[in-house]
Amino acid sequence: MFWVYILQNPAGRFYIGQTDNLPIRIANHNRTDKIDGKFTRKNGPWVLVWSEEHPTRSAAMRRERQIKGMKSAKWIRENLLNGRVPTRRD
Repeated sequence: MFWVYILQNPAGRFYIGQTDNLPIRIANHNRTDKIDGKFTRKNGPWVLVWSEEHPTRSAAMRRERQIKGMKSAKWIRENLLNGRVPTRRD
């Protein structure tokens, strides 16, 4: 299975991605060494606030592009998070 996910940092910024191993991918986003993503490394720590399972990588990638195409934190909060504002405890 593949996952589309949304992470949020303490400043309220979102990061959208897709993976076939959600726990490892989240751990990689929160690493502080210089191996993985510059954006997530500099802007973390990140907390998982939403995820959705898909049967294929192509389906997950389509959904990821759809969400990224909205380019709106407001759209994410209203449509995926049901209006709630996640906190680090979510």
